[in-house]
Amino acid sequence: MMRLERLRGDHADALLAFERENRAYFARFVPDRGDAYFTDFAARHRALLAEQDAGVCHFHVVLAGAGGGDGELVGRVNLVDAAAGSAELGYRIGMRAAGRGLATAAVAEVCRLAAGPYGLSSLSAVADVDNPASRAVLTRSGFTETGRTTAGARPAVTYTRRLTPDP
Repeated sequence: MMRLERLRGDHADALLAFERENRAYFARFVPDRGDAYFTDFAARHRALLAEQDAGVCHFHVVLAGAGGGDGELVGRVNLVDAAAGSAELGYRIGMRAAGRGLATAAVAEVCRLAAGPYGLSSLSAVADVDNPASRAVLTRSGFTETGRTTAGARPAVTYTRRLTPDP
């Protein structure tokens, strides 16, 4: 069972623990956030919430757990730089929850939100060439490969998806 929640102030402690626990795992596929990210996490979290309040970004946490309780924070899905009907999608699922379809479910839900309440008409995304799982999530989620780029110093693939609101 997966639930997506819009980022709130009270997610800070669980989100910091999630990022610390998965730091090395994520660094295999995306540039490391650096020590300052963790040292200055409280200020960073407040800045993200301010960006969200301004409508520039839409940040979410992914909660999962049996029984439909509060759930454990196992990932995040974000839409950043929302402007002119488009935004960039980014997501990460922690190591202990990987391989269970949570990324695909979370991306599907955020695409629904993007096309509906967020009023977006297209999304872009970037995935490391050496991250076949992330690339598969994007393909299964209706994204089309559009080219090559770099993420940090790593070769990456670019994707886009047109959105249509549910009737």
